[in-house]
Amino acid sequence: MAELDDLPFIGDSHAASVDELSAPSDFLSRMRHTTAHVMAQAVREMFPDAKMGIGPVIDEGFYYDFDLPRPLTPDDLPAIEERMARIIGENLPLTRFVEPREQARARVLAMGQPFKAELIDNLPQGEEISFYQQGDFVDLCRGPHIESTGRIGAFKLMSVAGAYWRGSEKNPQLTRIYGTAWQKKSQLQAYLERLEEAKRRDHRVLGKQLGLFAFSEEIGPGIPLFLPKGEAIRHTMESYVRDLQTRHGYQHVWTGHLVRESLYKKSGHLAKYGDDKPGGLFPPIIEPDGGRFRLKPMNCPSHMTLFNTQRHSYRDLPVRYAEFATLYRYEKSGELAGLTRVRSLTQDDCHIFCTEEQIESEFSLALTLIRESLTTYGFTDYYVRLSLPDKDKDNLDTADADKWERATSALRSALEANGVAYVPVEGEAAFYGPKADFLAKDVLGREWQFSTIQVDFIQPARLGCEYIGEDSKPHTPVVLHRAVTGSTERFLGLLIEQYAGAFPTWLAPEQVRILPIADRHNEWSQNLAQRLIESGFRVSVDVRSEKTGKKIAEAQVAKVPFMLVIGDRDIEAGNVSVRHREKGDLGPRPVEQFITDLSAEVQARTAS
Repeated sequence: MAELDDLPFIGDSHAASVDELSAPSDFLSRMRHTTAHVMAQAVREMFPDAKMGIGPVIDEGFYYDFDLPRPLTPDDLPAIEERMARIIGENLPLTRFVEPREQARARVLAMGQPFKAELIDNLPQGEEISFYQQGDFVDLCRGPHIESTGRIGAFKLMSVAGAYWRGSEKNPQLTRIYGTAWQKKSQLQAYLERLEEAKRRDHRVLGKQLGLFAFSEEIGPGIPLFLPKGEAIRHTMESYVRDLQTRHGYQHVWTGHLVRESLYKKSGHLAKYGDDKPGGLFPPIIEPDGGRFRLKPMNCPSHMTLFNTQRHSYRDLPVRYAEFATLYRYEKSGELAGLTRVRSLTQDDCHIFCTEEQIESEFSLALTLIRESLTTYGFTDYYVRLSLPDKDKDNLDTADADKWERATSALRSALEANGVAYVPVEGEAAFYGPKADFLAKDVLGREWQFSTIQVDFIQPARLGCEYIGEDSKPHTPVVLHRAVTGSTERFLGLLIEQYAGAFPTWLAPEQVRILPIADRHNEWSQNLAQRLIESGFRVSVDVRSEKTGKKIAEAQVAKVPFMLVIGDRDIEAGNVSVRHREKGDLGPRPVEQFITDLSAEVQARTAS
């Protein structure tokens, strides 16, 4: 899978794609857009010399960027909110008016708003330039808005951050104020409670508390380091998908970390992503003789090169190459976020070389695998987005128009043949083909992209992939790019938050903690631990001279699924006194019965 921006958190309002001057037409979006204008009016009242940037609607709220005479802090937000409440109470009507370009430009400059003048300069010639006015406040805006400020419901300013003008580090840094707005107070309260729950589940906090992973400035930003417990989860996740893929006929390969730059030039990735672009390639590693290499940011060119090392007949197809590869992608430091956006990531990646006639059956096989995986991990609320190119903006090579049409038609047919409902969205395709992206909601209602199946007629031709057909002539295979959970790091971050760190038993880094009551029980407990380890379980023994209640409490905090309390009676009877993380005391059980029951639970891979 070569798409460098795959598997984003769709609901991340801080990273949302926005229109600088307009909002969607639904009432809630229009209301939030109006609230952004009210906030800008309030800020201008506090700071008459404030220069305004943009104030778009984003998921679940809005923001506005300002160049201010002094930095803002969260302590400033209540005063801004108070002024906003007054403006809303005045029930000011919003009036739209249009001006010619030069008159509009002169207006914003007279207002002391150079950023607005730049926005006007960048508007296409002939485009209508409109303003909205509420009371004495005027702002450049396409709209739409609600009729008056009095129709704004419940709102709250959430945070203050820095943001470069128009997202470029070459531009001035502005102050960004984030806010949220809802039609009812109850909706705002529910949203704030959801945010509090998200904080409680934050994988960055839980990851540290549970000893799963760490970051170090000495290693570098965006490069996660996994402690033993974190690696135990990673290994379990990889083993599960590896076994699943093997069972479905995928073969696992390995293609290293470095690739000659010329391969990415041939595949099209170098032109598409270049140097130092967010989500793009790291700068080249240059040999003394002038050879240029890149840290591998994707697998598809390597897998296609691997395919080319052997001769293939139509009888060999499909060929399914799967790899758990660590990839390296440049992300801006300000966009790194725990495990969910990193510079070093591992993908459960696969490339399927097949004939055009095999696309539907291979899609069906990949779909079966993805569905089984998402269900195992506890994600049942998901849908498919058919990601298509934006024909007006993506500058598709006209020479490849037929290939794009065939790829899109094949992907639609595969979705429909499998009874998969989908939502077509233009502008989300990979640069080499359309995608079926699986978007799922987590326990907090946030939407993430996980799995993907992509149809590629372009790259295999560019890289010279061939097989000998039934007619004894060379033919170019189609390549399906497929990921099950995508980035291991991002998916693990999501799982930590999905389960609030309380992983299901099969996935838990520590499945059993044995708690001897006294020192005389330690040897028997250690022998029991070894027996459980040899049975394939992840086990520890707490031999500290602490009270049993404290040991139990600490095991609960560590979110260990099972605790075995060992005392004189247990040793005499060959039992273990079992406590469960959620169910509490389960009473004594024979050791063999506990092993049998635990084994059944782990093998079932239940999601709770």
